Amino acid sequence: MVTLIPHGVYLLDGKTVVTDPSGMPSADESRENTITYGILRAHDVDGGKGKKMRIRFDAMVSHDITYVGIIQTARASGLEKFPLPYAMTNCHNSLCAVGGTINEDDHVFGLSAAKKYGGIYVPANQAVIHQYAREALTQCGNMILGSDSHTRYGSLGNMGVGEGGGELVKQLLRNTWDINAPEVVLVWLEGTPRKGIGPHDVAISLVKAVFESGFVKNKVLEFAGPGVAGLSTDFRNGIDVMTTETTCLSSIWVTDDKVKEYYEMHRRPEAYRELRPGKVAYYDSMITIDLSKQESMIALPFHPSNAVSIHELQADPVGVLTRIQEDAQKRFGDKVSVNLLDKIKDGKVYADQGIIAGCSGGTYDNLSEAATILRGKSIGNGYFTMSAYPQSTPVYLATTRNHIAEELLEAGVVIKPAFCGPCFGAGDVPSNNGFSIRHTTRNFPNREGSKPGQGQLSMVALMDARSIAATAANGGAITAATDVDYNDDHKPYEFDDRIYKSRIYNGYGHADESYALRYGPNIKDWPKMYPMEDNMLVELAAVIHDPVTTTDELIPSGETSSYRSNPLKLSEFALSRRVPEYVGLSKRIQGEDLQRRAGNVPQNVADALAKVGAKAENTSFGSCVFANRPGDGSAREQAASCQKVLGGDANICYEYATKRYRSNCINWGIVPFTIAPDTKFEYKPGDFVFVEGIREAILSGKEEIDAKVIASDGVHPIHLYFQNLTADERQILADGCLMNYYAARK
Repeated sequence: MVTLIPHGVYLLDGKTVVTDPSGMPSADESRENTITYGILRAHDVDGGKGKKMRIRFDAMVSHDITYVGIIQTARASGLEKFPLPYAMTNCHNSLCAVGGTINEDDHVFGLSAAKKYGGIYVPANQAVIHQYAREALTQCGNMILGSDSHTRYGSLGNMGVGEGGGELVKQLLRNTWDINAPEVVLVWLEGTPRKGIGPHDVAISLVKAVFESGFVKNKVLEFAGPGVAGLSTDFRNGIDVMTTETTCLSSIWVTDDKVKEYYEMHRRPEAYRELRPGKVAYYDSMITIDLSKQESMIALPFHPSNAVSIHELQADPVGVLTRIQEDAQKRFGDKVSVNLLDKIKDGKVYADQGIIAGCSGGTYDNLSEAATILRGKSIGNGYFTMSAYPQSTPVYLATTRNHIAEELLEAGVVIKPAFCGPCFGAGDVPSNNGFSIRHTTRNFPNREGSKPGQGQLSMVALMDARSIAATAANGGAITAATDVDYNDDHKPYEFDDRIYKSRIYNGYGHADESYALRYGPNIKDWPKMYPMEDNMLVELAAVIHDPVTTTDELIPSGETSSYRSNPLKLSEFALSRRVPEYVGLSKRIQGEDLQRRAGNVPQNVADALAKVGAKAENTSFGSCVFANRPGDGSAREQAASCQKVLGGDANICYEYATKRYRSNCINWGIVPFTIAPDTKFEYKPGDFVFVEGIREAILSGKEEIDAKVIASDGVHPIHLYFQNLTADERQILADGCLMNYYAARK
């Protein structure tokens, strides 16, 4: 169904794929004819056809877990007004049950910031972040930057990029997003999906095919081919938003009459234009997807790429679920007791919960087909439960008018307002040992809200809304929607924006600098952060040898969400579910550095420096995290900022899982060191790494340096890399963080 072609191909007239380069123009010349490069070059402030790009975006989006920190950082860096449309949605901290008033305090702060700086404010439960962007901000040929990793709007002709808050701050201060000119991957769609196949089925198959090998990492996916025309815009959006899970940089699709109709329906016909590759376009690699062969899929815990077809699960339930149990035991040890095999009854696998939600699941088409499958049926009065979250109030309104909500409610489905909670553990948390099937974006460990450290573990599998509905109609027994006969006869979606006109504040272009920001007691300024010194001494506070460390492990979601506006409080949760002792170790190290700065060098620091002949006066002392491949998943900058707040000066790894996590580290003054793949890192927390001359090396443009590990058994050499840093990024690291960088240039 999915085929990977690892070499370059040419696309002629948008129709014919040519694998033989003979007689073709050069790859570099023809790559400029992709849709991707047409958009990127138009947004590159330097113009030209260079290997480096400095991008300015057309609009930005954030939600209520991220916008407070972004505005606080930008305000400390000299923000006067928003220079581009910036929408702040309230779809993550919508529940105000944790921490007293603080979630709503953040919402009030957001509205006051929109009034003061000229922003767009979307109140709680009006829309999830990405649906609002689709409905109100996208435009063919444009680019949107979001502080959420699933910022993807390529199916509507608008390139979307998810990054940490620091990158949004740069845009607010009229700086740029700096990247190497990316490779482009042609995703060629053929065939037509069978009834019962939905966008999540295709997306899960794509992620399964490319994630582990890194086939598309930091590349742009460009969708084309005859199969595109047969997909509705909702279907395309559902595939597109999940491209984040492939680790690609961004995405873009060809546009057609269906996209034109989408913009017309949303009363923005001027936002449409046809996007097509040029006459001869070059792609660095290619993926072909035969939609006609797509199966109903299930992505098993604990990653969207851990996928099999539902029919494969049905054929070998014991074998498949045993592997998941063994994986859980490896991850969590004796902290939890896992028993997925008890989900098997009479050879069938039963789920405990079904969820259709968020930017990927809560689309009109998904809810419409789910309601059709459940029409006249019941989810039962047993342990199985089901919730559905329309992704915006206009979508919700259409489901009520067209009897979709009615049919879901009659079947026993609970309908809830627009909210992203099920995607990150703040809503519909399953019971212990519960098995939840969800049309949401992620199923990482603990992302559903469980706490293994307290003996609680539930597990999430991703499925398409259609198969979730088929499962619900079958008493919770996992069922492929392709095995169900149904005919969706609901009316097509019609967009009604009257509630938006009533509730959304759009102040872009109308900043009022005299307007006062409204602060709640939990909204705190960033603590003081120090510039880089001549030399660096770091103590390892966490050493993680898991294949991949997710941002959910670096800073958990769920219960931490209410504290995203309080850097000191939030930092207490850093690595809490993976390395519980990290916070205590980091605080001790930070305290010892403060003693050093006061002239009272702690004995352990003095002893370590003596072993390498260094002085405390020009050598910083901080903490360091080692992980094999950190940063997969969310764009949340707090995965890095919490390390910095606790005195983190560096990370060491073999490879950063995503560009956005590495960028977050840089923007918070954490040096993103890497080591060669064949380097053995067998050191432990409490060992030191000394890097002599790091400041000079960073500022002079070097990309590698010899360092020393000071371990209990002696001093060992280690070679560190810090490659592909821009001049601005080097200065940010030297200044100690992005805020210091801007403050020094006021």
